[in-house]
Amino acid sequence: MPSRLTRRDFLRSTTAAGSAIVASGVFSELQAAPSTSPNEKLNVACIGVANRASANVGGVAGENVVAICDVDDNYVNGAAGRFPAARKYNDFRRMFDAEKNNIDAVTVSTADHTHAPASMMGIKLGKHVYCEKPLTHSVFEARAVAEAAAKHGVATQMGTQIHATENYRRVVEIIQSGAIGPVTEVQVSCGKDWGGGDRPAGSDPVPANLHWDLWLGPAPERPFKNRAYHPGQWRRYWDFGGGTLGDMACHLMDLPFWALELRHPTSVEAEGPEVHPEGCPHGLTVRYEFPARGDQPAVKFTWSDGGRVPKTFAGLPMPGFGVMFVGAKGQLFADYGRYKLYPEKDFADFKPPQPTIPRSIGHHAEWIKACKEGTPTTCNFDYSGALIEAVQLGNVAFRAGQRLEWDGAKLKATNCPAADNFIQREYRKGWVL
Repeated sequence: MPSRLTRRDFLRSTTAAGSAIVASGVFSELQAAPSTSPNEKLNVACIGVANRASANVGGVAGENVVAICDVDDNYVNGAAGRFPAARKYNDFRRMFDAEKNNIDAVTVSTADHTHAPASMMGIKLGKHVYCEKPLTHSVFEARAVAEAAAKHGVATQMGTQIHATENYRRVVEIIQSGAIGPVTEVQVSCGKDWGGGDRPAGSDPVPANLHWDLWLGPAPERPFKNRAYHPGQWRRYWDFGGGTLGDMACHLMDLPFWALELRHPTSVEAEGPEVHPEGCPHGLTVRYEFPARGDQPAVKFTWSDGGRVPKTFAGLPMPGFGVMFVGAKGQLFADYGRYKLYPEKDFADFKPPQPTIPRSIGHHAEWIKACKEGTPTTCNFDYSGALIEAVQLGNVAFRAGQRLEWDGAKLKATNCPAADNFIQREYRKGWVL
């Protein structure tokens, strides 16, 4: 049995192939050499351990959870009850410094604005990273994290757990089989509303259990206000989240990205209420144009949320949550658990193609296997980084106030210098990417 350090070095050097995946999202046949000990447990650190993070902690609970980190002492102490041998931290920077020779992998389940700094620290130390969606808070961060993951050859997965379901796989197969013909238009709808507004007035004493400065992380300093941000309302404010688009598009836009092999749009424009400097919009419409890909035509792609969700699309009723694909021979609507083909009479005798995308062993299990054996994951940071770039570009276009002509290779809105202010954000002193 090799030493643990030898195994770590081996894993770091052999997972580069596992970080890649064919464009369709089907498992690549190019895999790294298997570990000499795939059944040995990983040493995992968990950054963020409560609320949504608890599911990610649960997803790796079968491994050795050796370190737990959270800015809320109540949360970290609660997780310690489940993992009494795990060392406890509040600051992930100190955790990485102390544990860099003890851990193989890390889960990141913080508020959006600290996803990238925490993930990047892990990547640069050669640790495998599972990061909850959205992968990053900004367009620039998404590109930087994806490139770093490829450079360091670590196994990665973004936490879009719906990607592992059978329904998404079957929809991808149907679209790619040509059942509805070449797809030229997509409508994605989400009736949820994570809109904000003015920051809460005044301040409250910071609870003894909460390390507020660490919660703020790279974001601008502001006073604590009870229940205005922590534990769940931070998504409503630009400094910490991206509103409904930044939250839910990671799941819903994932399906057409996968099925149509999309990557970088050529233009993005957005409509909504008057732009607020602090709060995300109550209702947003984003229109993307994606170029032709091989023999697939260009795609007009629309996202709608909140009160701007259309009731009909392409002559059909449009549910308030889901994706409508419009092809030359028909339409397909899908949500998380079902799909339906139109016109119904044309597809009365439709038989789906034989499954070609393997059944998922589980979203967390995919990543754990990749960490140990160098096998691919379906939401690695190359795929999910491009997805999140497009998602966050919708917010950039809205805040910049004009249509963006987008150069994906250069990460630049060629017609709008003002967009630079929102593509990359400035970090507070003491925080780096």
